[in-house]
Amino acid sequence: MRFADRQEAGELLGRAVADRSPIDPLVAALPRGGVPIGFEVAKALDCDLDVLVVRKVGVPYQVELAMGAVGERGVVVRNREVMRAAGIAEPTFDAVAAAEMTELEARVGIYREVASPIDQAGRTVIVTDDGLATGSTALAAIDVARAGQAREVWVAVPVAPADSIRKVARVADQLVVLHRPQRFMAVGAWYRDFSQTTNDEVCDLLVRSRLDR
Repeated sequence: MRFADRQEAGELLGRAVADRSPIDPLVAALPRGGVPIGFEVAKALDCDLDVLVVRKVGVPYQVELAMGAVGERGVVVRNREVMRAAGIAEPTFDAVAAAEMTELEARVGIYREVASPIDQAGRTVIVTDDGLATGSTALAAIDVARAGQAREVWVAVPVAPADSIRKVARVADQLVVLHRPQRFMAVGAWYRDFSQTTNDEVCDLLVRSRLDR
């Protein structure tokens, strides 16, 4: 299975998510590539669309290993188990988290000029992206959504490899994946058009989704 583009993938994913009848859904799309996907999923569910901007807080000497995550409005999530195993002291975590929060706030500011954040408390938050690679960003997004008091946190993507599916499925309340190739390669390999999504496109989709509501 190869998708024509993110719009087609989002339409197909939207049907699959709708079949599971989430209660009081809110689609939280990971910028930038997850937003065209999320736009179509939100249309299928007739629900709100927002962005969920997260940054992993990586162990300094092994940045792919997340010892936590940061999100909007000062949300900081610590993985105490990883911190202990990696020998990370609280001041070290705080310094890395502060740097990641600075990066996050710069990105968030672009989107919040056109769309204010939507409260996640008590809602089924459906995190969307154009695919899972390592799954680490999705895991960070789940942590941030739970910190926002979501009722449930789902992850919905068009394509993902088996190892990432296993990691995310252990943490998400539900995981929806359309295509699970045995030989994954990369997310972009499963799209005929995988053009980069721009910040302008993200803002346009956020505005359109709210006008439609």
